[in-house]
Amino acid sequence: MFANNTGFIWENAALFNALIVFPEHRYYGESLPYGNKSLKEEKYRGYLTSEQALMDFAELISYLKSTIPGVNKSSVIAFGGSYGGMLAAWIRIKYPHLVKGAIASSAPVWQFTGLTPCEKYNEIITKDFAEAGENCDKMIRRSWDVIKNFGKTASGAKFLSDTFKLCQPITAPNVTDLIQWLYDTWSYMAMTDYPYPTDFLVPLPANPIKKACQYLKNVSESDQQLMFDIFKAASIFQNYTGDKTCFDTKQSGGSSLGVEGWGYQACTEMVMPMCQNGKTDMFDPAPWNFTAYSEYCWNTYKVKPDPDKAIIMYGGKNITDSSNIIFTNGDLDPWHGGGVLKSLSDTLIAIFMDNAAHHLDLRTSNSADPLSVKKARDTIRSWISKWSFEG
Repeated sequence: MFANNTGFIWENAALFNALIVFPEHRYYGESLPYGNKSLKEEKYRGYLTSEQALMDFAELISYLKSTIPGVNKSSVIAFGGSYGGMLAAWIRIKYPHLVKGAIASSAPVWQFTGLTPCEKYNEIITKDFAEAGENCDKMIRRSWDVIKNFGKTASGAKFLSDTFKLCQPITAPNVTDLIQWLYDTWSYMAMTDYPYPTDFLVPLPANPIKKACQYLKNVSESDQQLMFDIFKAASIFQNYTGDKTCFDTKQSGGSSLGVEGWGYQACTEMVMPMCQNGKTDMFDPAPWNFTAYSEYCWNTYKVKPDPDKAIIMYGGKNITDSSNIIFTNGDLDPWHGGGVLKSLSDTLIAIFMDNAAHHLDLRTSNSADPLSVKKARDTIRSWISKWSFEG
C-alpha cells in the first residue's frame, strides 16, 4: 500500500538512473519472522522495534552494495512518509556512512514526551474542519454529549446502533466504542484530505472534509437529526463507495495499516502523548494519563511503555550534528504538530506546505497539487542531485 502510494520515487528514479528498493518493515505485511505467532506472545513480538528495523535496512543496503555491479559507488537516499519518514530521518542519523541523505515526509519525530504539547494533534484536526465549514467543528463538538445522552438508555443505544448501522449493536451505557470510531474517522479524514480522489486508506473523494462538512451546517437541529448528519459525514470516509452494509467500530482506518504491530510499538518505544480539552479542539475532554496508558499496555501486551526511549535513541530535538535530511510537512496534516517545521541548519531543511495533507509530496504528481507541493518536490530533486554527486 505504501509502495503504491509513493509515486514521487517512481516518477523521478529515471532522472537519477536510480535503483528503487522498497524493503518491508519486520512484523508488517508478510514480513512475519515467526509466522502467525509473530504478534501473539512477547517472546516472539519482542523483536519488533525501530532499532531492529533500521538494522535490517542497513544490512540490506550493505548486501546490495556488495552484490549488484555498480551499486557500491551509488549514493543511497532514504524516503519515507509518516512512521516511514521517521525511519528515513533516523537511518541517516544512525548510519550516515550508508545513507547519503533522507526525505522525511510528515515525520512526527518530535511527537514525544516533553517535545510537543499533547493537544496539538487534535487542535490541527479541529482547524481543518473549522475551515472547511462554518459550523462543522461546532457540530462535531456537540455530538459527543448527544451520543452519551442517547447511550444512557436501552432505547437510545438502539437508536445509535441503528443510525450508525453498527455490525455489533452497542448497549447502554457503553458508547465509548462508537465515540472512538468517530474520533478515528475525523482523524484519518484530516490525514487524507487530499485535493483529488484517492484510495490510500479507503476510497475517498477530493477534499473529503469539505464533502463531510456539507452535512454539518445547522447548529440548531435536533439531537436526533444531528446523529443522522454525523453518520452521513462519517460515511464520506467510512463508506464513500456505498458498498458497506454495516460498520465495525473496531475497524476505522482501512485494513492495511498493521494496527496490531503499531499498537505494540506505541506501547513500548513509540509513546506519543495525545490529549484533548474540548475548548481548543472539537473533541470530548481527555487529558494525557501515562499511568492509565501504561496499565492499558500491560493488560494488552504485557509490556510497559518507555516514554524516553525514542528520544534517547534518536536525539529528540538534539539532532543538529546530523545533516542531509529534508523534513516536509503539510498544514492540513495533524501530524505536523510533532514535525520539524523550521530548518535546523543549512543541511537539515524544513519545508512547510500550504493546503497539503499527510505526505502529499510523496504521492504521484496530480494537476490538483497545490503550488507549495510542486515547489517542495523541486527542492527535493535539487538536493538529491547534489547528494548523488557528492564525493
